[in-house]
Amino acid sequence: MRLSTKTRYGVRAIFDIAYHGQDQPGVASQAKDIARREDIPLRYLEQIFQDLKRAGLVESKRGPRGGYYLKRSAAEITLGDVVRALQGSIDEMFVVEENEANGNGERRPAARVTSRTVTCALWRELATHVSEWFDSVAISDLVRRGEELGLPRSGTGQPMYYI
Repeated sequence: MRLSTKTRYGVRAIFDIAYHGQDQPGVASQAKDIARREDIPLRYLEQIFQDLKRAGLVESKRGPRGGYYLKRSAAEITLGDVVRALQGSIDEMFVVEENEANGNGERRPAARVTSRTVTCALWRELATHVSEWFDSVAISDLVRRGEELGLPRSGTGQPMYYI
């Protein structure tokens, strides 16, 4: 399984909003600041934010104090939410062969057990575990990790470090 660059950037962007906005509702972070801190091309970040907005994870506001903010608290948004918004179903990231059709477009009969039957069940089980893990990690957990590691927050007078 491999997460796309878009997904990895999206997780970093959501984390950045929660960490530097300190999870305060309505406190917006400007895309240019997020792009600078996270070393993400601004145009690409704007595309990512459009997908995150469609998924109901972030919202934007215009004006001098405008920018992006979390639509729900960081404790209510999971990595699974972000991955699904940017990369689609976690189950589809794994090869699930059971849905292959015969040459006529009809599903193959399930009566015959093959090695494919065995491995397909394995991939489904793995996908379930991965999905559950992604859903068990909230953005607030990442914020807590950042605090524990001593990651400086913007506006603290401490130098910012880039990942």
